[in-house]
Amino acid sequence: QVQLVESGGGLVQPGGSLRLSCSASESIFNFISMGWYRQSPGKERELVAETTTSVSPNYADSVKGRFTISRDNAKSTVYLQMNSLKPEDTAVYYCHAARITYKTLHYWGQGTQVTVSS
Repeated sequence: QVQLVESGGGLVQPGGSLRLSCSASESIFNFISMGWYRQSPGKERELVAETTTSVSPNYADSVKGRFTISRDNAKSTVYLQMNSLKPEDTAVYYCHAARITYKTLHYWGQGTQVTVSS
C-alpha cells in the first residue's frame, strides 16, 4: 500500500512563506502525477498544483506566481513552496499521487493544516 506523508504545515502571518513536503513510500517515478490539493471548511477539495514527468507543472489560478511545486526523485519527495501567503490560503493541504494500471489509482496523504493569520 502506498503511503504519502506530508509535513511542513503550520501557522504563518499573511505575506509569509511555508514549504510543504510529501514523502512517498516508493519511487515517485511509479506515479503518472503527484500534486497538492487543499480543502477549507465548507468547500470542496481543490487542486493547488500538480507535477508529472512529461509536462510542465499545473497550478490553480489563485496560486500562480506564489506557489511552486517541485520534486526530488532521489528522495521520492514532492515539495510545495508557498510564498506571499494570504488568509484565503488557509486549508488542510493533501498530497496526492495517481498511478495507472488497468484503471487510475489515487492515493492521498493524511493532510497538513496551513493557517494564515495575523
